[in-house]
Amino acid sequence: MKTKAAVLHGVNEEWKVEEVELGDPVAGEVQVRLASSGLCHSDHHLRTGQSPVPMPVVGGHEGAGTVIKVGPGVTRFAEGDHVVTAFIPACGVCGPCSRGAQNICDEGAGLLTGLSISDKTHRITQGDVGVTPMCLLGTFSPYITVNQASLVKIEDDIPLQNAALLGCGIATGWGSMTEIGGAKVGDTVVVVGIGGVGINAVQGAKAAGARNIVAVDPVKFKRDMAEKLGATHTFESMEAAIGPVGEMSWGTMADVVVLTIGEIKGEHIAPAMALTGKGGTAVVVGMGDYAAMDVKLNLFEMTLLQKRLQGAIFGGAGPRTQIPKLLNEYRSGALNLADLVTQTYRLEDINKAYDDMLEGNNIRGMIVFDEADW
Repeated sequence: MKTKAAVLHGVNEEWKVEEVELGDPVAGEVQVRLASSGLCHSDHHLRTGQSPVPMPVVGGHEGAGTVIKVGPGVTRFAEGDHVVTAFIPACGVCGPCSRGAQNICDEGAGLLTGLSISDKTHRITQGDVGVTPMCLLGTFSPYITVNQASLVKIEDDIPLQNAALLGCGIATGWGSMTEIGGAKVGDTVVVVGIGGVGINAVQGAKAAGARNIVAVDPVKFKRDMAEKLGATHTFESMEAAIGPVGEMSWGTMADVVVLTIGEIKGEHIAPAMALTGKGGTAVVVGMGDYAAMDVKLNLFEMTLLQKRLQGAIFGGAGPRTQIPKLLNEYRSGALNLADLVTQTYRLEDINKAYDDMLEGNNIRGMIVFDEADW
């Protein structure tokens, strides 16, 4: 089928909404009509070249919609099912999946190749040119054809538009605080960067029972939103937070620090570790330039205070376990979905949407599809 998509043809170019050809599902694949797609900072890394990917590329990896076709051998889904995309596929049979670590499934090795899991060919084309879908999804388009390993079925009562955020921002933020960071009742925690991921680290900390939830962001609007969704204290920078965190924790500093800055740099690690207390964990969630190697880190302090610097992807939990769990949090009232999307956009406004993100105007922007797109 022919459909439209936001396509990037080169580094530092703008997104262009163009016609693409989307292939039908082959064995193990499903075609989905999307209701919405979140606008994550990770897709901006394609534009800057910090995440290398074969061009052209259709962006987007955070979507929700309805199954409209299933390929041969598909047993997990049927037409009419409501689904959320998972930017990390979970095959269920590789080594990590067998150990319960679906968030680092071996199929993730092909995320930025553009080649489908099922047959290693392109499912999106423009003429004779294969097009790469971001994370093998490409949700900056009203239709996607993806492997069933990249989808999670959800109940029909969940609002599809907001459900898209479960596929990246919510699961990543919440899990980085609770699964990877291990936040618990009475803890002091710090979240650095209050965007679509960081705001959910705040929500996860509140649900875990943390006593002091410190949100750090230079944008007042984002600090105010963090307070609305659970932060007890807010600061403009990590440097400004160090003294007060020491005071509120009686000198022990934070049990968990989650770094969700849009572009992580080596210089961010030292102040994050300074905020981290003895035996505590600093969790690096935001993405940096793939070629960056320099990090400032006090190894003397790291050793003697037994601190841990930990990476995290998809919040440290598999999509098929984490997304249903988060939906239960939503039903209980612990997870606020409604306030996470601060602006919605048409696909044709995608460059404006990313300008708004870079200017700090959104917690999470979202592309909304409707009958005009389908």
